[in-house]
Amino acid sequence: QVQLVESGGGLVQAGDSLRLSCAGSGRSLSSTTVAWFRQAPGKEREFVAGISWGAGSISYADSAKGRFTISRDNAKNMVNLLMNSLKPEDTGVYYCAARIPVSVVNTQYAYQDWGQGTQVTVSS
Repeated sequence: QVQLVESGGGLVQAGDSLRLSCAGSGRSLSSTTVAWFRQAPGKEREFVAGISWGAGSISYADSAKGRFTISRDNAKNMVNLLMNSLKPEDTGVYYCAARIPVSVVNTQYAYQDWGQGTQVTVSS
């Protein structure tokens, strides 16, 4: 089991950037597949981006392609999500999640460990 803590959320305007961070403890994130999900009010939790064990594979939701970048900082045992050109529809609670298998999958039910989430609000 790995403990995950998200940070970096906030209130920004459309077009701004934010960098979210997911800090892990209890296990090295470098040997874990990590993904970011988000949940808007009244909506299902949805996949945003994921990075496989060893960063051999990276996957993005269509809504994130070209704007978001997921990366690892192994020295700090963290996974970051850089979000550029933010839109109001990016608003939601962003969660970091981890799974042991190597592959990135876009369903929340495949992830065993979750953080508490960080709020991102994008105003128009």
